[in-house]
Parts: sequence; structure tokens; C-alpha cells
Amino acid sequence: MSSVMFSRRDFSKMALAAVPAVSALAKDKNAINGVRVGAQTYSFRDRPLDAAIVGLKETGIHLVELWQGHIEPAGMKAAELKKWRTTVSLDVFKDVRKKFDAAGIEIFAYNYSFREDFTDEEIARGFDFAKALGIKTLTASANISTAKRIDPFAKKAKVRVGMHNHSNLKENEFARPEDFTAAMSGMSEYIAINLDIGHFTAAGFDPVFFLKENYKRIVTLHIKDRKKNQGANVVFGEGDTPIKQVLQTLKTLKLTIPANIEYEYKGADTLVEMKKCFAYCKAALA
Repeated sequence: MSSVMFSRRDFSKMALAAVPAVSALAKDKNAINGVRVGAQTYSFRDRPLDAAIVGLKETGIHLVELWQGHIEPAGMKAAELKKWRTTVSLDVFKDVRKKFDAAGIEIFAYNYSFREDFTDEEIARGFDFAKALGIKTLTASANISTAKRIDPFAKKAKVRVGMHNHSNLKENEFARPEDFTAAMSGMSEYIAINLDIGHFTAAGFDPVFFLKENYKRIVTLHIKDRKKNQGANVVFGEGDTPIKQVLQTLKTLKLTIPANIEYEYKGADTLVEMKKCFAYCKAALA
């Protein structure tokens, strides 16, 4: 991964550059001992947006990566959804931002998964959505080859796009370190990484090492626990994912990268399980 790794000298310089952010983190209500912990709203996929916001408040989380499924209409066929994306009023997104503001919840990123079959108009609209939400970060379960199409739009909008990995080792999909290298090769700084540490572990890779080597290009983390060798999603602390070590790395290096809980294992009640996940992260940072 030489194209996105950094030397020890770079590492030290960047750590020093991060010092001014320390005082800001100390005042950040989303920071737990210096680490910004939030949630991917996909965690509340069992309920509509308004109820998800209520759930976040009850959990005590005030920082989110907003799942596109909480805005896009459910049940639409592919062609209908494409039309919706290119014609929907941006007021829809502005109103969503108002709801989160009223709830005291910060939207850090919007999940808008660019795929190969996206038209240029659909790609462009993703950055319109980001502007309407008042954010500078998108995340995407995208194809590797799509990065070169996204980059010009991202540069123009000055919005970073974090490519999200899964554990499936498939052609043109993000899973391995070299997949991120391939996507970012020759691209601007706006093509970045949304590292899912659970999927990364399940695929056989070390998220702690990857975070230390590539944090400059990582815009968000997804925090979940999975077992190695394509193992299942499990309750935090029961899998092989080094959640505590990842969170402690963010703390030690004083990084402002949001660590977003993504509840995916099978539990009895979403709100109960999200509270458990959040408590686990707090304890890991104590």
C-alpha cells in the first residue's frame, strides 16, 4: 500500500499538526476522552428517520453518518429511484438538516453509494445533497472503478468521498488494502476512505495497522465486531475486531476521525443494543 502509506517522519509531522484540534476536541460534546464517537443511522434501519432521531437522542449519540435509506423513498424500482435522485427538491435535504439541528445532532457525513450504473447526473446530485445538508463528507459503498468518475465532481465541490469496504473479496469491490490503493491512485485528496473495521477484520486484515498507516486519507470509521475468516457480526467484545485498540489509537494520535457505531448483529431490540454498543465504546476509552 505504498501509495497511501506515510513515513514515520510524515507521521510525526501530522501528529504535531493535529495539536490545535486537541482543545477543540476537549469542548466537543461528541468526544469521549478525545475521540469522536457517533453512529451510522443504518443502525436504526428498522424505523423511519424521525424515530431514528428519537432513538439517537435516547442512546445519547449526537454525531451521525446519515444513511441514504433514511431519505430515499423505500420500495422504488431502480429506474424510479434514479429519477427521484435527479429530480428531488434539495429542500428535502435542507429540512432533514433542520430536524437534526433541532435535535442537537451533528450530521458529519451522508452515505450516498455511487455505483457503476450511476449516470453523471446522479453522481453530481450527491454533491448537491451534501451542500444542502451543509456537510463536506460523503461515504459510499462504491465500485473501485467509479472513483475516477467521482473525483472531478468531488474536487469541484470540495467534498471528500470515503470509500466503504466490505469483506467480500470480489473484483471491483473494496475489501483489501490494495483496493483502496487502486481507487486512490492518481486521484485527488477528495477520494478517501471510510474504513469498516469489522469487515476489514473479517476479510483477514488488521484495522489498527491500516489506521496508523493511512489516517490522513480516512474520513470516517465504522465500528462493529466480526469474527475472522468471513465470520458473523457479533455483540461488541465477542468477535475478533480490535475495537478497543482502534479507539485507543484515535485517542493516542489525537485524531478527529469520527468512530461511527454500525449495529448489524442480531439483537432483540435496536435501542437496547445501541446503548450496549455505545457503553462498550465508552468503556474502551475510559
